[in-house]
Order: sequence, then C-alpha cells, then structure tokens
Amino acid sequence: MSIRFCIDRGGTFTDCVAIINRRDDPNEQIIVIKLLSVDPDNYKDAPTEAIRRVLEEVTGVPIEKNEKINSYFINQIRMGTTVATNALLERKGEPFALIITKGLKDLLYIGNQAREKVFDLKIEPPDLLYSKVVEIDERIELVNYTCSKKGMNVAIPDGDEDYIKGVTGEFIKISKRPDTEKIRKDLTDLYKSGTKNIVICLLHSYIYPEHEQIVKKIAKEVGFTNITLSSEIMPMIEFIPRSNSACVNAYLAPCIQNYIKSFIEGFDSNIKSDIKVKFMQSDGGLVNMNEFSGFKALRSSAAAGVIGYTNNILSSYKMVIGFDMGGTSTDVSRYTNNELEYVYEAKTAGFTIKAPQIDIRTVAAGGGSELFFRNGMFVVGPESQGADPGPACYRKGGNLTITDCNLLLGRLMVDYFPKIFGETKDQPLDIDIPTLLFTKLTEEINTYIKENKKNISLKTIDEVAYGFLTVANETMCRQIREMIQVKGYDISQHVLACFGGAGPQHACAIAKQLGIKKIWIHRYASVLSAYGLSTADFVYELQEPCAEIYSEENLEKIKKSVQKIIDKCDEKLKQYGFKNDEIHFDIYLNMRYDRTITSFMILKNNNTWNFKTLFIEKFKDKFGFEINNRDIIIDNICVRAIGNKNGNIFIPDYSYLDFKLAGSSLHCKSTKIYFEGGRMETKVYLLSDLHSGVIIKGPALIIGDNTTIVVEPLCNAYIYPDFVEIHVEIDDNNNNKNRNKITDNDDDNNSDLIQLSIFSHHLISIVEQMDRVLQQTSVSSNIKERLDFSCAVFGCDGGLISTESQIPAHLGSMQEAVKYQINILKNDIKDGDVILSNHPEAGGSHLPDITVITPIFEGKEIVFFVASRAHHTDIGGLQTGSSKLLYEEGVAIRSFKLVRNNVFDEEGITNILKLKNSDNYSGTRCVDENIMDLKAQVAANQRGVALIKSLIQKYGLNIIQTYVKHICKNTENAIRSLLKNIYKINRNEELVAEDFMDDGTRIKLKITIKPEDGSSTFDFTGTGLQVYGNWNTPKVITYSAIVYCLRSMLDTDIPLNQGCLAPIDVIIPEGSILSPKGDIGIASGNILTSQHICDVIFKAFKVAAASQGCMNNVTFGSEGNDGWCYYEKIAGGSGAGPSWHGRSGVNTHMSNTRIIDPEILEKRYPVILRKFGIRENSGGRGKFNGGDGIICELEFSEPLQFSILSERYVYAPYGLEGGMDAEKGENIWIHNAENSDEVEVLGIGGKNTISLSAHDRIIIKTPGGGGWGKPEN
Repeated sequence: MSIRFCIDRGGTFTDCVAIINRRDDPNEQIIVIKLLSVDPDNYKDAPTEAIRRVLEEVTGVPIEKNEKINSYFINQIRMGTTVATNALLERKGEPFALIITKGLKDLLYIGNQAREKVFDLKIEPPDLLYSKVVEIDERIELVNYTCSKKGMNVAIPDGDEDYIKGVTGEFIKISKRPDTEKIRKDLTDLYKSGTKNIVICLLHSYIYPEHEQIVKKIAKEVGFTNITLSSEIMPMIEFIPRSNSACVNAYLAPCIQNYIKSFIEGFDSNIKSDIKVKFMQSDGGLVNMNEFSGFKALRSSAAAGVIGYTNNILSSYKMVIGFDMGGTSTDVSRYTNNELEYVYEAKTAGFTIKAPQIDIRTVAAGGGSELFFRNGMFVVGPESQGADPGPACYRKGGNLTITDCNLLLGRLMVDYFPKIFGETKDQPLDIDIPTLLFTKLTEEINTYIKENKKNISLKTIDEVAYGFLTVANETMCRQIREMIQVKGYDISQHVLACFGGAGPQHACAIAKQLGIKKIWIHRYASVLSAYGLSTADFVYELQEPCAEIYSEENLEKIKKSVQKIIDKCDEKLKQYGFKNDEIHFDIYLNMRYDRTITSFMILKNNNTWNFKTLFIEKFKDKFGFEINNRDIIIDNICVRAIGNKNGNIFIPDYSYLDFKLAGSSLHCKSTKIYFEGGRMETKVYLLSDLHSGVIIKGPALIIGDNTTIVVEPLCNAYIYPDFVEIHVEIDDNNNNKNRNKITDNDDDNNSDLIQLSIFSHHLISIVEQMDRVLQQTSVSSNIKERLDFSCAVFGCDGGLISTESQIPAHLGSMQEAVKYQINILKNDIKDGDVILSNHPEAGGSHLPDITVITPIFEGKEIVFFVASRAHHTDIGGLQTGSSKLLYEEGVAIRSFKLVRNNVFDEEGITNILKLKNSDNYSGTRCVDENIMDLKAQVAANQRGVALIKSLIQKYGLNIIQTYVKHICKNTENAIRSLLKNIYKINRNEELVAEDFMDDGTRIKLKITIKPEDGSSTFDFTGTGLQVYGNWNTPKVITYSAIVYCLRSMLDTDIPLNQGCLAPIDVIIPEGSILSPKGDIGIASGNILTSQHICDVIFKAFKVAAASQGCMNNVTFGSEGNDGWCYYEKIAGGSGAGPSWHGRSGVNTHMSNTRIIDPEILEKRYPVILRKFGIRENSGGRGKFNGGDGIICELEFSEPLQFSILSERYVYAPYGLEGGMDAEKGENIWIHNAENSDEVEVLGIGGKNTISLSAHDRIIIKTPGGGGWGKPEN
C-alpha cells in the first residue's frame, strides 16, 4: 500500500486528500479530511494531524498525537500553503539588513509615493521588513537612453575599461567601483551587532550583477550565511519590485524552512530520504521542499485550486472562470483554450512582487466577511472574521458574516456540517447566535427605515440576510466583470468553475448575475485545491534579461541564449529523476514596442520561431491597433521546464450518459430555503445517493461529504461521476422581472436599501472597467504607470454619478467640463460624437489634463455621459516654471469633436496639437503619443457606454436613473450628517482660516453651517487677486478640494458623486486667484494652489496641520524633431492630526500619482538619480509629528531645459494646536560653469525654468508636514 497526500493549508481550513493505492486493488481509494488550520488546543500542525488521522483510519493502528509518524506507507506529500502569506501579513518573518546603493536607503520606504487609501488623513507608513540599512558607495550608469534617437546612439570611448557590456549586451559605465575595505568594515560592524541575514540590492544589477557578487563574497568571508541577491532572485528591470521581491524572499525563507523542518520532524527519519515532499508555487508548479522560496510561495494555495479545475474540466469547455470562495476571501481566475493566464508582477500584503504567477484576483469577500449597515447601505467586508473567531455560528464570539447568512436562510444544514466547533471542538454550528444577532441588526435597519424611508416596508430578518447575500454576490461579480470584460471577452460565453468551501452555495446566484449558463462543480469542490495538487506538474523556471531588437538577423543569437537556459533547466530536472520523455519546455520572450512600456510574455508556438506575429496579434487583441515602423524589443528570455511523471491527464468521455429527471424517492428530506421572494419548499439530496445521469431540478440542496451545493430555481443540476454540471436558465423575460421588482419612484423615501447597494456596485464596476481599459490601452508612462487619469459617469445634466478617482483634483471638476459642453453645444451633441476639451473656462483643471466626453443615447435622447480625463505631459512647452499667460502653457481647446459620427478625426486633432502660438511654442511635442493616448480615452469611454447600455437593457432606464438619484441623495445625506456633527462640536466657534502663497497672495475661507439641515457655505471672500503668474487656479479645482476634504473627514466609504456638493454653497470672488479671468496662466494652480486650498479647509475644521502644500512638479526635456519631455511630482510630508503622526515621503491631498522606478527613469532618459530619500527632521515637531519631506538629487548627462513648480519655499507648512511648523522647501542648482572648472551653487526658488549643462545637478528638498499639539519634550 502507498499513499499520496495532497494537502492545502488555507487561511481558515486545512484540506487533505489522501489517494491510496493497494497492490491487490486497481482502484484508488480517496479519503478526505477537513480541519481548522489553527486549533492549538487540539493539535500543533493541521497537515500533520490530517496525515495522522488518515494513517490511523487506513492501518487501524492508533498513533499518539506526540508520536513521530511512521512514513512507511507514505509515497509522496504535496502541499499548498498560506504559511508564507500569513507570515508576511502578520509580519512574523526573519529580520535582516538591507544593503543598497548609496543615496537610496529610503527608497523601499517611499515606494511609489502613492497613498493606498486616498482619503485617509492618517496615512499608515509601510511596515519595513528590514531592520537595518547599509549603503554601498558604488554606481553603474547606463550609456544609452531610449527617449530619443540620439540617446540610442551614444558613442563608446575606445579603450576605457570603465565601459563594459552588461548581461543584456548593452553598454554600462562603472562610475564608482565598490570600496572593498569600506564594505568589509561596514559588514563586520553589522555582523557584530547581531544581524545574520542580509539582502543585497544594487541599482542596475539585473544588467550588471558583478557588484552584488563582490558584496556577497565579502559578506561570506565576514560570516553571513543567509545572503540574498536581487540579481539572482529576479533578474528583471525595475529596482523597487525586484528589491521588494528579494526582501520578501529573505524575510520569509527562514519561516518556510522552519515550517518544513518542524513538519518533517513529526515523522520518522525516512521522510527525508525516501519520500518526496513537494510544495506548490504561485505559478502552479510543484517544487521540492528544499527549494520552496518565499516570494514564489505567496499564492501557493490559490494556484493549487486553479490547477485543480484546469486539470479536471471537460475539454469542451473553451473559456472558464475559476471562482474559489473560501472563508476569508474569493479568488477569481481565467482559463481559455487550454492556456492559463500569467502575470509577472503583482501586489501581495502591500508589496509589489516580481515573480511568475497565475493571474489570480482576490476579492475581500469570503464566508467570513463581516456584515455592516452604514450610511443607509448594506456593506459586506472587507473586514473578515477569518478562522478565529470565525463567523458567529462558530461559537467563538464572532460577528455576523456571509456564512451566517447562508445558515440562517437554510442554505447550510447543521446536520451535514462538520462538528468541530465550540470549546470542545466537537459541537455543530450554532444557528441561535446568528438568529439573535440578525434580529438586533434588523431592528437597527428598521429604525433607520422608519426615520428615513417612510414609504417602504420594514425588513424581516430573512430579507436582511438575503440582502447582505445579494450585496456580497455583487461584490464578487464586480471583480469578475473587471477581470473578464475589460479584456474584451463576453462573460456569458464562459463556464463558471466553482469551488472552495463557500463557492457552491453562491454559484447559481453568481452565474445568474453574470449571464453565465453553465456551472461546473467538482465532487471535491470544497477541497479542490488539495485535489488539484494530485495532478500538478513539477516546474523549474529560469530567465535572463535581454535588450535585443527582434529581427531575423538577431534570431540565431536569441536561439543560442534560449538553448543555454534550456540546458540548465534540463540538467536540473534530471537531477530530480525526470527522463527526457517526461520533460517539456515552454519558451517565452518578454516583448514590447520600442519606446513603449507595455510588454507581453509571448509563448513560443511549437512549430515556429515567429514571435513577431504572435506579439503583434496579442498587442492588437489588447489595444485594437498596432504600431507600424517601430522596432520590437526583447526585455527577457524565459524558459519554463515542466516535469510530468503522471502522463497526459485523461478526461473520460461521458457521451454514454442518458440524463433523466430524478425520481421522487431520491431525496433524503425536505427543508425550506429562502430564495428571492420568500421561503420555498426545497428537496435535499445526498450526492453519494445520486447516480450518474440524474437531473436534479431546482430549487434543491445537494450535500456531498464536504460540499453543499445550492441549486436555485430555474437551474438544473446534471450529475456526472466526478462532478455536477448546473445549467442556468437565463430567462428572456428576466430583464422585465428585474424591472418589475424594483420601484422607479423618484421619492427617496421609496428607495430600497439593498438595491441602493447593488446599483452603487454596478456604477463603481463601470468606472473600474473604464479605468482598466484606459490604463491598458494607453502608451505614455504618465497614464499607464503613474496612473495620472480619472474616469467617471455623469447624468444627462452633466452631474457626477460615479467615479473611483485616485486623483482628487478631478473629483469636482470633471462634471463642470461635461456641463460646459451641454451648455454650448446644446442640440449639436449627436450619437457617435466624442468631445474633447481642456480649457480652464470649459471645466478644465490645467491644459495637460485633456477631458474626453462621450454621450450615451437612448433613442434620440441623451441619458448619460461618460468621460475620461488624462494628463498628457507633452501638452505645452518646457517653460511651465516661468509661464505667465495661458497661451505659453500649450494648446487650449474649449470644444472639439474628436469623433464625429463614429469617425476619429485624427487629422483635425493633429493639426490643433501641432499649432504653434505667437512665441513659436508648439501645442505639444509628441503628437503620435498624444493621439494613441486619446484613442485609449475614447476606448475607455466606449467601454463605459457599452456597460451602461447593458445595465439599461437589464433594468430599464427609469429604474437606473431613479436609483442614481437615490444614490446621490444618500451621499448628500452622509455629507449633511457630517456637517451637523461638526456644528455640534464647534457650536460657538467660527470656522475660519487663511493661508498665504509664497508670493503673499492670501487664501481666505469662512465656513458657516446650518444645523437644521446640514447645509453649508464655503465663502472665500477676501482671497487675493489673480496673479501675473501661473498659480491661478480654475474655480473647479476649489470644488474638487471641497469634495476631497469632506470625504476625507468621513470615517466610512460613500459613493463619490454630485451629492458631495449638493449641500454646499461656494462663494469665490471673480478675478481672484481661485477664479481667474481672461487668458492668465494656470499651469501650477492645479498642482500648487489646490494643496493650499485643502490645507485651509482642514485648518478651518481643525482637522489636520498643513501638509507640504505643493506637488513639487518637475519637468525636463529638449525641444526639436527628436524632442522629448519627462514630468514628475515629488512627494513631501503630510500634516499631523489630533491622533496621528504625519507620513514622510508621500503624495498628499490633491496628488496621488505614482513615481517612476529609478531603473526605468535612467534607462529612458539622460539622467542619473544620485539621491532619493527622506529629508530627516523636516517635519514639524509636536505631540504628533508632521511627516518629513524628500531629498531628490538628479544629475543630467546632456544639456536640457529644466522647470520646477513648487510652494512652501517662503511660508512654512504650519503646525496646529501648538504643533511646530515644518521645514520649508529648497531647490538648488549645481552648475558647471562654461569654460571653467568652477562649480556654481545657486538657489532657484520655488518656480523657475533654467537651461542645464551636461553634468549639472538639481537638488530638490521638499517641505515636510506641520506638527499637531505641543511637543511633550
């Protein structure tokens, strides 16, 4: 007898599938064990306990819990585990020191500068995995840069030993070699301090790893044993993700090895030599236990589930959505035409990891997700009760969850659920506790209804539980839509593969919501991740960087590089006992168009080396166009070696089955389950009693050993030997039913609370998909990488309905752009038109922000608008630091039909963008890039149009427009409640504040609140006149600032729409800096003045001290035919508040764009990042300290134009309530004087445009944030 154990240790449960083979029996026996992953009162380790129980059952020999397990009958142990993920989430890894290039010690703390939660004033700093940092004075410089043709052809000096070819074949210059004696001293001191683990991350080590190797050699000699090199972990460009990957790996590797060591110590010594213990990696491949690494283990369990369904579904399923709903979260994946979708960069537990992994999206909605009633809406998650305490029904004092909904509604049956709960771990689920809690919650909801929704019926506890279940389903559907539809696929053509403990209870509802007609549920659905391990392959992957142009001339060189990697992989797999006929190689080239940033891993077709055609097809499929006359670059070569001893997976032919409806005697009992409309008599079947070929008509409950399947009305379950296939009837009359069950009465008192939540999810989903389309189809780094854009949905009057903007400056301004077009074009807006504008008098924020607006028609009437606003960095000249008038800042467009009658007017917009003004300033520098990004905006809008039309078809126009009004009213009510509470707190105090721009211009504000209705006036009377400069700001920016500030003061999420401003009256003096007239400059109003407005509002409300007060906008580049431009915002310190410290090195308030990675920066542009770190002690001291600013030092390799726009260089960011002011900003120019060896050090102020010489440096010291409260010391 031999046993293969396949174990998935999840966040809530550990599932074990034991496959037993006996010599005298050709059939395999399968035993399934399900345990709580954490149960210290009953066992030390769940996987070990599962193995012990199976062996006891199979052999009949008792095994004491503390006894080492005899491994004689164990053939193999395969495991997927969340050990790595849990250690990272709980920060229980091994401490280590970071060894990094000089000047970059704070880089991983700063990250990409963006805030995770844009409206949180208490900005949580990242949890750093390293405990100490040592900087190495070394430097590699790239010789060529890609932003211009000139940069691609830099001459290499003959005979200079500092110029060397790197791994990719590109030339690098060693400008500073490592000082080995200094490194030895620093590492010795570090070792003596008690640190034993180090991670070495040096800039550009992906192309030249020798410096990391030098440091490693010295570290070994000093005595360090655990040494991680970023160039070995993931030799790919992008310093921050590569360094994070190395840090995560070093942090988790000891945890994983300690777990493995602890695990195998539970067995006799034979397990180390005779039994192969393998672990699942994030890419869906198995690896031996001694090579299981931390950064490749983070999606181990989820990947096992994906392998479980992809290796067991019918071959007739061409497109499949994986839906894995567990106790903590839900994982969504996609499988099409026998090919998995992979990603090579993803964020886990706050860290961006570069590693090959199956594309799995996680939704914070699982069986343990908590239920809340907030602001009159049903909310599910993201908070989760996890395994401990778990749902309320687990008898551990947990709160209400989705699992409690299913239990209360009869979708889970206590008698058929494992009895593992309570203090003794042997009690059943408790239905009394959730019934009591739902009763209390229902009373709370009904009280709200009586006070606010007098025309709707009170809720029963069934209706409340079902409402939460419906909202949870919509939350999960949002993620599926976002993943599938954004790629242009039709969701309804997919099969839904449902698994996980909770998945089969939600399968039919999810399918109905998405229009999916077929569901696949495996017999072992609740343990499919464990079952999937039994069919997984062994995988070994290697890759190396490359920088070759894909061409026939270079193909032989590429083939040789591929073969070298194949040889290494082949050798490795043969070490593990795989033979030639058991090994397969997948070859990938990571390809992109030259001077673009979007790359694709292209899998080699078995019959050809023609990667170019495959790349172009994938690019066109993704973006809808190709880029002609542009080289294709290979960034990486990757070989994935697959070892398979199981042979091809055999999927039986089931055509012999003759399906018939189940007879009346097959069900074991009947129960009443709540479906939409009320409780229905429902038959209960045991899966073990159902023979193949039976059809179970819904409603029904099918209960397997560890799986409960809810078959809803209008669904039929077809029983196969190994799985259940559910056919979902998508009724043609379903849309009418949707319309009939929802009232379209305009009176807010009639709005159903559950439908409010559902429609809110629908609208957010539309915007999310628009965002994804724009990000994916754009080509400029500012939109694709820095995410400097917003998408939104508007009503027929132009009012904002929904947005998920991460750019607060766009929040209140975009609706003014839409309203302007409605007012001037009136009846000249036609179906098939798309309108473009960027003029400040047309609702624009500043000229680079181009708004693209698309009307949505129903018949001949406009019923909605969608719009996207994106920052085109090439709009305008390089003189933004000194512009005074609007025409100096680029092309200004009030209204232009970019698309007319569905035809894109490329010639028209090109002529406008190329038009030069009277000073010979061009409207833009890179027209081709602008055009492609504008097409991306049109595509994003078109996605929004299609989704809204689909929603209209499903529910009807009247219902949608009615609930849009209700949602906006709900937001308005939340703002009114906030203002009423503020009035109560500040009843006898004036809410007034003022602040000054660096030129002395005052921004003055007085806020008055009417306590009876929560309305308010924001009066900026007394604000200074517009200035002869560019820090005037269109009035729409003030609207955006007010929306941002009010939303930030709320402690719960609300939909972002016109309701935010409905209770607000805004008074802004015409001709002031906040409402300029004429063609005065506005380039920096959006980026500087907007920050002061936010500070003034928060000061008036006594909410937070001043933040850095600007965005520190940097622009540099060159003019001409080969011209280029780079644009960046540099973070600073955030202000402290009554209970929090300010965050250092972060974008604040109206800015939240990402900064470009240092290696990408230096590869594209003639610039060297000498320093980028925290400006220590620049934040204001206080009881709570303000955040520190940043020091950024740039060196330029060639002459160019440089502009900066910044503030708080005269007036410091102020503290409040006794807190101290922060340090002011400072900008320094280190200039190499012409015809002289002298170096001039010059201050350039907050706003300037200068001409730099080669090797000039700019040092930018950004302001900190003000402190709060009198310092204690």
